[in-house]
Amino acid sequence: MKKIAIVTGSRRGIGLAIVKKLMSDGYTAVLCDVVEEPEVKGLLDELNKTGEACYFRCDISKPADRDALFDAVLEKYGRIDVLVNNAGVACAVRLNILETTPESFERLMRINCEGTFFMCQGAANRMLACKEKGLEDYSPRIVNISSMSAYTSSTSRGEYCISKAGIAMITKLFADELADRGIPVFEVRPGIIATDMTAVVHEKYEKLIAEGVTPIRRFGQPEDVANCVSAACTGLLDFGTGTVLNADGGFHIQRL
Repeated sequence: MKKIAIVTGSRRGIGLAIVKKLMSDGYTAVLCDVVEEPEVKGLLDELNKTGEACYFRCDISKPADRDALFDAVLEKYGRIDVLVNNAGVACAVRLNILETTPESFERLMRINCEGTFFMCQGAANRMLACKEKGLEDYSPRIVNISSMSAYTSSTSRGEYCISKAGIAMITKLFADELADRGIPVFEVRPGIIATDMTAVVHEKYEKLIAEGVTPIRRFGQPEDVANCVSAACTGLLDFGTGTVLNADGGFHIQRL
């Protein structure tokens, strides 16, 4: 029986690395992002050389898109084994918290926080329905991708930090609610990862890393995050539902 993994925000960067890793682990991957399918045809062709992958357009901030995604996956495959909530956005313009606009704050919260919450809700309810059907070899899991910004102050992008802190609490809430229902929920916190999102501040981070801001003195790679997601999906961590996996080069270590 094929196991199905949905990965949001997965046409590039961390999301795409997660797709590739889960496919190597034997999952059929459902990619979703905000672009139309023709724009990812070449990517899908490449992925399908090594496994099975498909694409559905989904803006996670829109209820109709979320429902359409879940319904389409269930219609096509009849199950959802893993949801990885990776989709998210950065601030369009970095502003000090004394200048942050309501529009920027609302955008970050709507996509990063509200979108993740209701993706968890939608997946959880459908996973519970699948469990009631007694599907073969069915042990669903949810993994939320947040950030070291969930607990690290960055006053030039406060709304981003708040949205990621919200994902940390979303993970706790769903891990708690679903614990005795057989659906573990995990959080992965990337640190300074080499992606399009960090490209605009690459030199700043390169200097900080060289100075030792992270014990492991290199940029993280999308594959470092993907490996944490893979670990969460193995079943070996299930008794630790709610666990945070740090993919941050040791940034979370408090040291003098």
